[in-house]
Amino acid sequence: PAAALRAPKTAQSLPKALAVDDAITLANYASERVAQCRGLAQTLALRDAAIVELLYGSGLRLGELLALDAVVTAQTEQEGRGWVDLQAAEVHVMGKGSKRRTTPVGAKSLQALQAYLAQRSALLKPHQADEAALFLGARGGRLGKAALWQMLRALSLASGLPVHVHAHVLRHSFASHVLQSSGDLRAVQELLGHANIGTTQIYTRLD
Repeated sequence: PAAALRAPKTAQSLPKALAVDDAITLANYASERVAQCRGLAQTLALRDAAIVELLYGSGLRLGELLALDAVVTAQTEQEGRGWVDLQAAEVHVMGKGSKRRTTPVGAKSLQALQAYLAQRSALLKPHQADEAALFLGARGGRLGKAALWQMLRALSLASGLPVHVHAHVLRHSFASHVLQSSGDLRAVQELLGHANIGTTQIYTRLD
């Protein structure tokens, strides 16, 4: 008897995004924390500040950020990794569907990246002198997803934010804030690398 009935549609959950002030609080805390550290801890703090700025400033996915190399090589492109062009203020990534895209890098992100790159060699081990990864872990290898998740969670708690921040929250915040300030949905679609603008339209409900 229920064969002709249609089940009700489930409500579409909205992406979680930070308020502008909360995003700035997190970025400022990550930057100010650098001065409180010394030695290897300071290098890691510089790395963390650069990661927060790049995730929020360019709207990268978690995998896209972790796949960034410090220097672009033929192997970088062949293996589908990305890189940051400091001169052009652009980040090149391989997104979903093996589609490459280029996203602008803001002045704050460039400043944080340059500060980290100046000390990045402190994280390299002797047997990893040619490690290609831009963001390195404390042991010298490419930073992993779990370590990044824990770092962002710890930063958000220490900064006093009422929510636990993860990489996608910063991506959602980027998209929401750019859309609020520009009203250009098509541009946000291109910046995020969405194949379908319908995916991007959900951010209009956050505004």
